[in-house]
Amino acid sequence: MSPKKALTAAASHLRPRVEGEREQEILDATLDVLAEFGYDRLTMDAVAARAKASKATLYRRWSDKASLVIDALMSQKEPSTVPDTGSLRGDLIASYCGMGGMTDEHQMAVLGSVMTAVSRDPEFAAAWRRDFIGPKVAINDAIFAKAVERGEIAEDTDLDLLGPCLPAIVLHRLFFLGEHPTEESITKVIDQVILPAATRG
Repeated sequence: MSPKKALTAAASHLRPRVEGEREQEILDATLDVLAEFGYDRLTMDAVAARAKASKATLYRRWSDKASLVIDALMSQKEPSTVPDTGSLRGDLIASYCGMGGMTDEHQMAVLGSVMTAVSRDPEFAAAWRRDFIGPKVAINDAIFAKAVERGEIAEDTDLDLLGPCLPAIVLHRLFFLGEHPTEESITKVIDQVILPAATRG
């Protein structure tokens, strides 16, 4: 290694890492800026200002805003646990309502803010679907699989078709009709659409 490269590597090694509470403060600031301005208008400068950090501090940990936003989204992801209330209805309500669910306005604002990035940035979209949406889909699939095991719904039910219906309806009403989800509105979809479809015949 040349003396110049060695000096650069040593200097890089001596830079303080962004970690712990300070890292979470920056990630929280990223989510706030994301919810307020959207992904397209989010900049490293804006996040640095909100977090009261230097832009150099951010770049020591994240190479670009896409990697920063993915980490911020992941930092707010609820534990990947499957509800176990004893019924399909109860499990769906537990999963989709409350903090981190579809009644969480901040979570929904953050979700809406990345839609343009998902449609325009294939690399970001792939990471978002894999790391953020993937675990949610797995929990939803497990809820319906448990309902089949309990005998609540028929074994020949097309879960690939039925499983996404609840979030699809709720998100359609939010982003296209401007109707913010509540526990009452989500429960109505469960009772009037999901359960009748799941228990047909």
